[in-house]
Amino acid sequence: MNKKRFIFFLIFFIPFYSFAQNKNLDYYISTAVTNSPLLNDYRNQLLSNSIDSQILRAAMGIQVTANGNSYYAPIRNGYGYDAAITNGAQLQALLTATKNLLPKKYLNLQFKDLQIIGDSIRNASKISEQDLKKIIINQYITTYGDQLQIDFNNQLHDLLIREEIILKRLTQKNVYKQVDYLSFLVTYQQQDLTRNQLQVLYKNDYATLNYLTGIIDTVTTLLAPPEINVVRTFFTDSSAFFLKYKIDSLRLVNNKSLIDLGYRPHINLYADGGYQSSLAFQPYKNFGASFGVSFVIPIYDGGRKRLQYSKIDIAERTRLRNKEFFQNQYYQQIAQLQQQLSAIENLLVPINKQIKYIETLIDVNGKLLETGDIKMTDYILALNNYITVKNLVVQNMIARLQIINQLNYWNK
Repeated sequence: MNKKRFIFFLIFFIPFYSFAQNKNLDYYISTAVTNSPLLNDYRNQLLSNSIDSQILRAAMGIQVTANGNSYYAPIRNGYGYDAAITNGAQLQALLTATKNLLPKKYLNLQFKDLQIIGDSIRNASKISEQDLKKIIINQYITTYGDQLQIDFNNQLHDLLIREEIILKRLTQKNVYKQVDYLSFLVTYQQQDLTRNQLQVLYKNDYATLNYLTGIIDTVTTLLAPPEINVVRTFFTDSSAFFLKYKIDSLRLVNNKSLIDLGYRPHINLYADGGYQSSLAFQPYKNFGASFGVSFVIPIYDGGRKRLQYSKIDIAERTRLRNKEFFQNQYYQQIAQLQQQLSAIENLLVPINKQIKYIETLIDVNGKLLETGDIKMTDYILALNNYITVKNLVVQNMIARLQIINQLNYWNK
């Protein structure tokens, strides 16, 4: 019986435990990517792009159309359209087939253009996804920082409650003056107010995290520590930010090739069959067929080709200038973030040492407070120093994670 209860416990409670465990940073990122309407729009654009490719293939095949036309121009008492022009009447029912004999290179360039559009959409989707991840990670880190502040203030609150009980008893025994007790009580109440404010801030930041992710939930839970590792090696060749300029270059080259092909001869085959008659003489014999070839040879376009080349050259110069400017900003941003990260990491060791000293001082002062051997001003000063340094630790930890998030953003 006990074994059955144990199995039931596992089956019933493990799913809830697993779900709670999955609500970490990866959970929020994956949920945000799934719920993002912008990324969904890019996915649909790629589907539309694949359909455009199929449409192009279909357009290059034989096109068959059915055409019908009936016409009657009556003449009464010699009045009416000239019968030599109108034939008096006309009845037409044709089935027409046409085929464009375009060179294979032209088709390849058209498909290449669709491929470049698809690559551009995919790259824009990657950049948008990175933007979204950066926002989610940033908000997650901010909310997690609130959580750390609350944890510390809860611990401090418990400490102050114990000290308040001791101090109140010692004040009643005249070991401390009433003014000393009131000074401590003011510090205690201020800290309690700070703790309540942090609770409100945490709920707001948590709600913002859910809002940005697309999660409908008003319940706040504890967040797992964000597992973020800094990437210090940067590969610009595979970066989506630089790939954008490469895709733009390919598009301009392909457009230039399409302009060249537009000035080559074009041949078109056509054939039709059906019924076409003026109904003037033996209309039952007017069933037939026809076929032919048409071609176009460009000779002079008024200089449009040269002007189109000029537009592409201008676009290329703009692309190169934009790439150069972005590249300078990119490396400047990376260098600045790396300097900030090094500066923050260099502060961690001395701050942690100071924390140990102050925690030791707080323990000693707490024991002296119990015996009445410390001035209240000295105890409150040590307490405020402790609060300041602990807040500084949390702020530096959060600032470090935020900088790592920005560095990783530029490296993907």
